[in-house]
Amino acid sequence: MAANSSRGGSLYGGAAPYRSREGLSTRPVAGSDEIQLRIDPMQADFDDEISGLRSQVRQLRNVAQEIGTEAKFQKDFLDKLQMTVIKAQAGVKNNIRKLNRSIIKNGGSHVVHVVLFALFCFFVVYMWSKLSRR
Repeated sequence: MAANSSRGGSLYGGAAPYRSREGLSTRPVAGSDEIQLRIDPMQADFDDEISGLRSQVRQLRNVAQEIGTEAKFQKDFLDKLQMTVIKAQAGVKNNIRKLNRSIIKNGGSHVVHVVLFALFCFFVVYMWSKLSRR
């Protein structure tokens, strides 16, 4: 018992004897290591605290439902967007296929003409730069 009193309070396990929340008080029981706890109903507004917690839980439930609704809307939107992209990719693929068929059917002479024209223009610019240096 003497060792306990040197630590700061034998009956309270080292805690101050009057340390409590508002509305709660402790008192030692004679000849025992037990503590009696008395709750003063005038000081403690537990019903108000419980109603406040209920309203906060209700608000959190409403927020969670709104988040769920928004997540569902965003998922539907992304699904529609994905379908639109897939359709666009299929359309581009079909148009490229048609263009390739058209080039093969009509011959690649248009491409050859464009390449020859580009080579001719390059040759003219090259010759003009050679003649202008003299």
